[in-house]
Amino acid sequence: MTAPRRPSLLIDVAAAALALVLVGIAGMLGKWQYDAFEADRAAEARDLTDVAPVPLTDVMGNDDPFRASDLGRPVEVSGRWLDGGFWVADREGSGEPGYWAVAPLQTGDAAVLVVRGWAPEPDPDLLAVSGEAEVTGWLQAPEATIVTDDDPDDDVFPEIRVADAVQRVDVDLWSAFIISDEPGPGLEEAELESLPSPSRSTGIRNLLYAAEWWVFGAFAAYIWWRWRRDATAPEMRSPSAG
Repeated sequence: MTAPRRPSLLIDVAAAALALVLVGIAGMLGKWQYDAFEADRAAEARDLTDVAPVPLTDVMGNDDPFRASDLGRPVEVSGRWLDGGFWVADREGSGEPGYWAVAPLQTGDAAVLVVRGWAPEPDPDLLAVSGEAEVTGWLQAPEATIVTDDDPDDDVFPEIRVADAVQRVDVDLWSAFIISDEPGPGLEEAELESLPSPSRSTGIRNLLYAAEWWVFGAFAAYIWWRWRRDATAPEMRSPSAG
């Protein structure tokens, strides 16, 4: 013979209510952490290209490392053009391959590299620039890939690397460069290539916390299910019983 053994209605309802409360709290806390994860990534990846320009010195100092959150930020800087300009190869303009014209602009005790514009072919006359200037443009991070320079003695570089460019000037260089929003004489506007994107590690802690809360909620639901199943399972009587 078997006899069902069931909890009282009060205990049954209380256990279900407790399980629902725990699952609900875990779900809300998990959602809160996931929203924080999304907000962190959105904040890092926001497009700054259309905000009002600010002085370069308000964003960073000449000895400061470049911050990924400032990628694409419009900045203003004034100074004096220095010798040591160069071309950067393999840059598109209007869908055509070409070159960037880059020149160092001294501001204070250091110089910042400025992309003055684009040309289909290197031209020494287009690269030459001197005098005072005020530049408004978009802040970019120096490039650092494994591309090698086939001829380090010419004026054409494969990319913008501070370590290479600093050898052409007598002052320190900022750890960023600027793409001017107005091309120099004879040049076309250089296209903005790099916009911010979140790194893989951005907000990962919040994402892990969200997963932990959801696992806790699932565990609470499982515990309730196991209790309910065991509490309502038939009880086997001993064969020797009455």
